[in-house]
Amino acid sequence: QVQLVESGGGLVQAGGSLRLSCAASGRTFSGSAMGWFRQAPGKEREFVAAITWSGGATSYADSVKGRFTISRDNTRNTVYLQMNSLKPEDTALYYCARSRDTRNVYEALVADWGQGTQVTVSS
Repeated sequence: QVQLVESGGGLVQAGGSLRLSCAASGRTFSGSAMGWFRQAPGKEREFVAAITWSGGATSYADSVKGRFTISRDNTRNTVYLQMNSLKPEDTALYYCARSRDTRNVYEALVADWGQGTQVTVSS
């Protein structure tokens, strides 16, 4: 099992930026695709972004495409989510996830979840 610890959440005004980090323990990090999901109050958890094990390919939800960037540093066992041009509708608890797969990150493939970090965007 890999432990995932998110950080970097907070309160920001609309139009602002935040960078989330997810630090992983364990040797399986570099062989796993990683992703970010979020859950707003009263809503189901939704996919935000994913990155393959090598960092060579990324994917994004349409709602964040062009504003968010996912990246990873396998030497530091860390995955990042740079969030720019934040909107109030981005307010949610953001979760880091490790996939059982090397390329794809779907909820059904997630092996480990972080505890979540809160992002609140004020209008």
